[in-house]
Amino acid sequence: MKFEGEYLDGKKWNGKGYNIYGNLEYEIKNGKGYIKEYDENGELKFEGEYISGERNGKGKEYYYDGILKFKGEYLNGERNGKGKEYYININLKLEFEGEYLDGKKWNGKGYNIDGNLEYQIKNGKGHIEEYDENGELKFEGEYINGERNGKGKEYDYDGISEFEGEYLNGKRWNGKGIKYYSNGKLKYEGEILNGKIWNGKFKEYYDDIYDNDDFYIGKLRFEGEYLNGKILNRKEFYDNDGKLKFEGEYLNRERNGNGKEFYNNGILKFEGEYLNRKQWNGKEYNIDGNLEYEIKNGKGHIKEYLEYGSFEFEGEYINGERNGKGKEYNINGKLEFEGEYLNGERNGKGKEYEDYGYLKFEGEYLNGERWNGKGKEYDINGNLKYEGEYLNGKRHGKGIEYNYYGKLVFVGEFLNGKKMEWKKNWI
Repeated sequence: MKFEGEYLDGKKWNGKGYNIYGNLEYEIKNGKGYIKEYDENGELKFEGEYISGERNGKGKEYYYDGILKFKGEYLNGERNGKGKEYYININLKLEFEGEYLDGKKWNGKGYNIDGNLEYQIKNGKGHIEEYDENGELKFEGEYINGERNGKGKEYDYDGISEFEGEYLNGKRWNGKGIKYYSNGKLKYEGEILNGKIWNGKFKEYYDDIYDNDDFYIGKLRFEGEYLNGKILNRKEFYDNDGKLKFEGEYLNRERNGNGKEFYNNGILKFEGEYLNRKQWNGKEYNIDGNLEYEIKNGKGHIKEYLEYGSFEFEGEYINGERNGKGKEYNINGKLEFEGEYLNGERNGKGKEYEDYGYLKFEGEYLNGERWNGKGKEYDINGNLKYEGEYLNGKRHGKGIEYNYYGKLVFVGEFLNGKKMEWKKNWI
């Protein structure tokens, strides 16, 4: 148990708090007390005065193992008033001493790892140097209202410049920058305008790989260029072996203009023009490199393949989507559906088939689902098991049901998929 007592408006008000070992750590009465806070591993992270459910008064913050991070005054949960900050891993090596306002340094002096004066802030303004937990310089520049504002420079852990330019409210705003992932791979390099990458190169990686508890970036996923804040050219790569998946032009973060797609084995799949991510003018090839279809202004008879070359669809194609009659196939190349399409979805009359080619259903579809009107369902042997009406994808209205042997078992009405009333006179 961590705390036992009374709460008021979501805050601890009267009660006792215990550490991870079950020992009493603090007691609160009417929202006031001296409190100790711990992280998820049971490490002490704060101790101090507590009023109205928040840090108020004097207190101390810790890195870990009891190493002091800050001691000073608090108001409404934030550092406010006099305080001191210390470097990590160096016993009580002072980093900053002065006054805070709403959690930000406001008046005071900052010192480097050697104890020499590095900057002075007055009323939230000044030229500041910031260091990481190991004492390495990570930023130097102008400081206004407790944040980076104006000219400044950022550095990585090796002291290499990452960004040089202007800041606004703590964010990079205008200037030149370069950014790396944790394993040293390039993330972007170029110009920043109004807080956005404007001109330059970028790379993105698959990021789900861990090694010895140290996060590192996996294989390359994208690489490309920015021009005037827009992605101009981009390459996409498969995650399993890093082979090229697509290269071409982009507009508004979608494929627009000339481009090429490739199968996972590197064989060209499509070459031509895209419009709003869809194939518009060009030719598509099968896994063997043979021409399958040609599209002009978004129209044509198309054959589609899965990324590993399995046949998936053939039919009419308009405005970059399935429109008209077509057929779908499963991963084993067996016919799965044949019928009408609209805007890429099954719409109109159609038939569904089991994995082994047996007819499963025939009727009407809307937006990809069995929908309204009359339809038929078949069992795995191709025998009729239901014939009747549907509404919103369910049996609804008049219907007849048969068992596995073809024997009539129900004639009557259905409501939202449930049998309602037997009608002998319908036989």
